Amino acid sequence: MDRALEEIEFLALSANRVAVLETLREHACTRRELAERTDASQPTLGRVLRDLTERHWVTHDGERYTTTATGEMVAAEFTDLRETLETELRLREVMAWLPTDTMTFDLRRLRDATITRPSQTRPDAPVQRALELLWDASEVKIFSHAFNGRSLDVLQRRIADHEGRFEGVFSPAAVEALADDAPLRRQLQDLLAADDAEVRLYDGSIPVAVTLADDVVHLLLRDEGGLLRAGIDTDDEEAVAWARETHEAYWEHATPLDLDALD
Repeated sequence: MDRALEEIEFLALSANRVAVLETLREHACTRRELAERTDASQPTLGRVLRDLTERHWVTHDGERYTTTATGEMVAAEFTDLRETLETELRLREVMAWLPTDTMTFDLRRLRDATITRPSQTRPDAPVQRALELLWDASEVKIFSHAFNGRSLDVLQRRIADHEGRFEGVFSPAAVEALADDAPLRRQLQDLLAADDAEVRLYDGSIPVAVTLADDVVHLLLRDEGGLLRAGIDTDDEEAVAWARETHEAYWEHATPLDLDALD
């Protein structure tokens, strides 16, 4: 086996080794402090410290233990690897539907994202999550290949009560679907008549369904057949910046929806 892989295995097979190394990376500790912070027994702690000292990852000044330069490097990289794998495990259940081709930010930024899946008791849970965000937001930006009738209802009510601003960019097919339904068409007309709302049409493909509610970005994930599979939202700064930049790009190349065209 490659020696580097052997060292990875050495760390990965012992949660105590990882805990001690990461703790000492943060600050120097006495042996008693290490035992309190890691919950390792004294015999176990002795073995761990001996192993880490032999690899020159940890040093001792007679009172406190701390990481060496190489120990700090190993701890940092191992922490990054573990966090990456933790993120991958969370995203694995929705990875098949995640629009990674259009998401230019690092997927590790989704480590703390909220993932909402449909269930037997709540088949529309992802949409409900999106509606919750709409109700609470003062500024909403959407770019999408579809315009959900329930989202339209929330936005129209919010704008009518002067409780926010809305800028949406949709594919023509998304608006046509609403215009074909008389009640939804009237709601859309009311929304367009408001000063704080504007809808534009993008003459091209919008492969994602993204809502930016203040500083939270939400994606509705569907499979190839159009079946709703999940929703995912995050307030991560890089993900939010991606949503803002992408919305702006679609917005600049889209044309305002003419109110009279809906009649």
